[in-house]
Amino acid sequence: MRRICLFVLFIVASFAPIVSYGQDTVSTDGIVFTPVAPTKAPGSTIRQQDNSKSDANSANNIAGASKKQSHQSLWAIFLAGILGGFAALLMPCIFPMLPFTMSYFTKQSHSKSRAVRMAICYGLSIIAIYVILGLTITVIFGADTLNNLATNGVFNMLFFVLLVAFAASFLGAFEITLPNSWVNKMDENADKGGVLGIFFMATTLSLVSFSCTGPIIGTLLVQAAVSGALLGPAVGMLGFSLALALPFTLFALFPSLLKSLPQSGGWLNSIKVVLGFLELALSLKFLSNVDLAYHWHLFDREVFLVLWIVIFTLMGFYLLGKLRFAHDSTLSYITVPRLFLAIGVLSFSVYMVPGLWGAPLKSISAFLPPKATQDFDLSISIGNTAMVINNARPEKYVNLFDKPKGFNPFFDYDEGLAYARKIKKPVMIDFTGHACVNCRKMEENIWPDKQVSEAINEGYVLIQLYVDDKTDLPAGEQFVTPEGRKIKTIGNKWSYLQTSRFLANSQPFYVLVNSQTEQPIVAPKGADYDAMSFYKYLKSGLNAFRP
Repeated sequence: MRRICLFVLFIVASFAPIVSYGQDTVSTDGIVFTPVAPTKAPGSTIRQQDNSKSDANSANNIAGASKKQSHQSLWAIFLAGILGGFAALLMPCIFPMLPFTMSYFTKQSHSKSRAVRMAICYGLSIIAIYVILGLTITVIFGADTLNNLATNGVFNMLFFVLLVAFAASFLGAFEITLPNSWVNKMDENADKGGVLGIFFMATTLSLVSFSCTGPIIGTLLVQAAVSGALLGPAVGMLGFSLALALPFTLFALFPSLLKSLPQSGGWLNSIKVVLGFLELALSLKFLSNVDLAYHWHLFDREVFLVLWIVIFTLMGFYLLGKLRFAHDSTLSYITVPRLFLAIGVLSFSVYMVPGLWGAPLKSISAFLPPKATQDFDLSISIGNTAMVINNARPEKYVNLFDKPKGFNPFFDYDEGLAYARKIKKPVMIDFTGHACVNCRKMEENIWPDKQVSEAINEGYVLIQLYVDDKTDLPAGEQFVTPEGRKIKTIGNKWSYLQTSRFLANSQPFYVLVNSQTEQPIVAPKGADYDAMSFYKYLKSGLNAFRP
């Protein structure tokens, strides 16, 4: 019991959006990655690259940076899948199956080696089933649809409702089950024996346990889909299935370990309820994405924080036994690990309270709406907070987008480039997005660093381009690309600029550009959570700049 309760702290990470690893891909909208220039539209200075050696080197650097970010994103999805698999293992529908399945293999086999082979085959079957599920999601929706999920209003609202339903299921409102006929059919096939029979046994487990694993699988698939990685759903399911299959193989190799397993009981349902609270908290991020992309301003930072404070406070009360749900058993006393977990959750709730008055809350800043959306902010610029050096007054879209605190960016490429040429400074292009959690983490945690903020404000002209914004462009600025794609919104325009010129579709994506030639000074860079490392990157661009 003690180890299981402590393990809950570890699996919390599997239900958070992928932040600390890789990049977010928040919009590509059907883009084909070809280094061609679009048909020039009114008000656009997107130019074709010169066919020079330096341009070729620059393109190689850009492609390398984009490939590295893609690999990081897949690793992050894989890790989230593994954590989700371990969480599923502790569900009431699966945990009791461990000793039962192992005893079945032992009885059916005449030797230990055969039992091991059967368990390995069983584990591989589980992996195959879930990987096929991930690949099926990719094939059905396709790369274009997956890449556009992150900021599509309909999809995000659907994801919000879906995760709320998953949370309600974990909290005991109802069970998500598959048709009994499917389960019975797989069970009949499992009786045939042999490798095929073992495969159908694994399929039966997947169907029977769907009421517990369905919400976890659904959450992982949603997160993998909105990451924009083409193989994200398959990689996520690979991690999930590996974690789920591993114990069955290990217990077949070392049967004595079964004796160390804790007895099934009410603690399994408690873990399920805790995950339900986490699902509910995660669902709010998708609602926030829609609010930001469409500029509704109904779900600002303080509203988000209030809901999270309430959700995690209720979770703390539940852990203390002050709340009970339909399937909970009577809690006669509180164990020490459960008490410690309750203290951690309630402390987290108290930690968020100062955020209602503008506290930065750096540890969760990536999840929150931008600080500029906060209506009531008592925070004071002290110490290393950035000071705005750029005295220019950006005009285009200035009333549409929120400026990061301490910075005065341009939100239009043409306007920012013209000003940079006028003052003979390089440009820092920040391809960002409303739904980009890593963008918020960089703006809240790294940019305010004294050296970083001074380098940006004094050395560069900052241009922030939102690739997922849904605001329509004026009719005169809309155009059609050579690939036949219609550029209708602000997000379309900057998304196409990023992919056609810089061969990347992940955010944040920082490009340091010579304002005179419009060529990258150094290789572009994604999220970097080491302030000194990011500062050195900015300095390298300044050192390489020649007006």
